[in-house]
Amino acid sequence: MPDFSKRSDKKELLDRDDIPFADILRNMNELDTVNRLLGGHGITCQGLAAIIDSADKPKEYEWLICEIGCGNGNNLTVLYNWCRKQHIHAKFIGIDINPNCIASADPSKTGGTTVFFTSDYQQVHFDREPDIIFSSLFCHHFTDQEMVDQLRWLKQHSKTGFFINDLHRHSLAYYSIRLLTRAFSKSYLVKNDAPLSVLRGFSKTEWNQLMQKSGIDNFSIKWKWAFRWLIVIVN
Repeated sequence: MPDFSKRSDKKELLDRDDIPFADILRNMNELDTVNRLLGGHGITCQGLAAIIDSADKPKEYEWLICEIGCGNGNNLTVLYNWCRKQHIHAKFIGIDINPNCIASADPSKTGGTTVFFTSDYQQVHFDREPDIIFSSLFCHHFTDQEMVDQLRWLKQHSKTGFFINDLHRHSLAYYSIRLLTRAFSKSYLVKNDAPLSVLRGFSKTEWNQLMQKSGIDNFSIKWKWAFRWLIVIVN
């Protein structure tokens, strides 16, 4: 029986360096399906909308939107399509430390508006600081102290604000995703990592503590289906 009162410190298989990329690609494709069917992509669009709506920018303003831990760019494709429907002008940056993920990204899916970088996000030099930075299902891979450092970095490098879409550690989320992945997933990475990622997720109390340690007090945190937190910070 897992202990849901505290985060697991067990590393996911996806965090290893010896996983074949074909397996990582299947993992990303299945995750994209889960995000589409269970509303994860919708939450990401809500986060972007919250920051854009809060800003006093002219309609013709061109937003620069950056994702850290972008994988092969599935989230950026979703945001590109959303921005087009909303008549929002935007360009995008995708950053991921895995060169194979970046190599598999297809810039044509965002109309050539995305530049991809293979890098640790902290090592990237921006010619223009992004207006908005975000991550989706990225934060739970880090330790508490690494998250404090990440939050400070996000605040420093986002001109308008940043948002986070990540998992809520909860027993129902754990057992549900464990059953679903055993029944439907063809990826051993998903079957192992999806339940473990829930155990590595943060509670609302823990997010509040991380924000306090980071020196951030102007944030909102909202629970979203299915067992996600949407955290929005407007600078």
